[in-house]
Amino acid sequence: MPTVSVDKLDLWERLGQNFSSEEFDKLCFEFGIELDEDAAIKQGLPAERPQLKIEIPANRYDLLCIEGIARALRVFLGKGVAPDYRLIYPPGGEKDLIEVTVAPETAQVRPYFASAVLRNVKFTQRSYESFIDLQEKLHQNICRKRHFVAIGTHDLDTITAPFRYQAKPPKDIKFIPLNKTEGSPVYPIIYDKEDRVLSFPPIINSEHSKITPNTQNVFIDLTATDLTKLNIVTNIMVTMFSEYCEEPFAIEPVKIIYPDGRVVISPDLSSRQSLAHASYINSCTGLNLSAPQAKGLLERMSLPTVLSPGDADTLHVAIPPTRPDILHECDIMEDAAIAYGFNNLPNTIPATSTVAQPLAVSKLSDIIRHEWAYAGWVEVLPLILCSHEENFTWLNTADDNQTAVKIANPKTLEFQVVRTSLLPGLLKTIRENRSHALPLRIFETSDVVFKDTTRERQTRNVRQAAAVWCNKTAGFEVVHGLLDRAMAMLEVPHIAGGNPGIETGYYIKERDDPTFFPGRAATIYYRARSVSQKAKLVTTTFGVNASRSEKDVEIGRLGILHPSVLERFEIGYPCSALELSLEPFKAKVPAMWTNDDI
Repeated sequence: MPTVSVDKLDLWERLGQNFSSEEFDKLCFEFGIELDEDAAIKQGLPAERPQLKIEIPANRYDLLCIEGIARALRVFLGKGVAPDYRLIYPPGGEKDLIEVTVAPETAQVRPYFASAVLRNVKFTQRSYESFIDLQEKLHQNICRKRHFVAIGTHDLDTITAPFRYQAKPPKDIKFIPLNKTEGSPVYPIIYDKEDRVLSFPPIINSEHSKITPNTQNVFIDLTATDLTKLNIVTNIMVTMFSEYCEEPFAIEPVKIIYPDGRVVISPDLSSRQSLAHASYINSCTGLNLSAPQAKGLLERMSLPTVLSPGDADTLHVAIPPTRPDILHECDIMEDAAIAYGFNNLPNTIPATSTVAQPLAVSKLSDIIRHEWAYAGWVEVLPLILCSHEENFTWLNTADDNQTAVKIANPKTLEFQVVRTSLLPGLLKTIRENRSHALPLRIFETSDVVFKDTTRERQTRNVRQAAAVWCNKTAGFEVVHGLLDRAMAMLEVPHIAGGNPGIETGYYIKERDDPTFFPGRAATIYYRARSVSQKAKLVTTTFGVNASRSEKDVEIGRLGILHPSVLERFEIGYPCSALELSLEPFKAKVPAMWTNDDI
């Protein structure tokens, strides 16, 4: 969670009382934040103003500065009410607003723009530093290091409206960056009426218009690639520091003219209206609150609330622009519970008694994992994502564009597709552990993912188990024995020669698979006990559906890996591999195990 350092004496002054460290720690806990450190004056060192380090929830951007923390705690303590944030227009009305014209070419880089003006601000040195610090904390958190939103602040008295937000070729741009003396060719760019450069979002602001503790009128510009985050950051900036304006909590808007003719008045400080119900709050908290009582709790959390005139259970809650974290009635309920006190909530015994049960596929996975581990094999956990080449080319298979789920914008070449086989991860693990003594025996039980257009999410997860043996000899018989052990634990008998007269079981049959050495690979077939089971299994087979007969389903493969596969994975010893799907055996779980066996 973000940690905010605040001046202890300033905070006590804003709250109207002094706290001991224990008292303030308790207050923070009750409000849902945490006192991380109370830094007192250290002996033998120059006296400095003591600081408090407070951890806040990651989605409470209004608490990233002392102004927001003090404001929220004052209301929580009943020493004030939530401020009314409002827009104030110049004497001439909307026609006298500062205008910013957005050029069409900005759509290629940072298409969204917002702005505001704080008039007649009175900064102290500490409030000025808090203003700068809030920008940096927003940049590091919601703005993701200025990727989504970049904030620029300027002394309005040093620049001339109207302004232009443009994007220019680097060769056409030159200005003096903040605290620098050389030009820096980047774009987009913001100009004033006199063609003076204000800033290069998201990189840097101009030396000419920098703000100081003596600045009286602050012009704020924000550019963004994400409109939602832009609105959040704009509202946090202006609501937190409008308290220093001559008319507190009053913000002068800016008129933004887009290329398509749209005119936007920024910022939008209107409250979002939401409904809450006392019955819902009671059902979640175990309380028996009336609507007026719930209203009082919400107002302690800076949520103005009005009782519904026609429904004694309904509350009309006005979500202020400082609370973008409230998205649903459950968030309102959480605030009511915080105001009531989590430690004060009644302890109750659940009305129902239930016994947890593992999913069938998880039960199967645990059985296989335990048995293979008992046999001396080591479980590994490779990554679920892999490169396209590892998933296809390195295994000597072709991509039909109908099987693998591909990442649209992979960060690296290592994370291009969601794996359709467990073998790439196992072979990479062998490669990275070549220095260990032979033999290497590793396995994994996990999901692979296939495209499936018949499902709403367009994909299908299949639980598989795979193992690789690496030694000076190939060891086909070793992985074959591992398969036999797994089937014995699943109570699936072996069908000698694939005898069609036997009702259920498994058998292997030679296959031609480019991943394996010619003549040294086999397909694993499973024969379900009934036709109804067989029909269900067809939708959860291993890879491509391929049945030897009407009742037999392909569930996996095993064999000696092809030398070209080993060469690509930089493995210098022969390897044998086994891979099978556990999905067909889910229906057997209730018959094989009871609740008390594991």
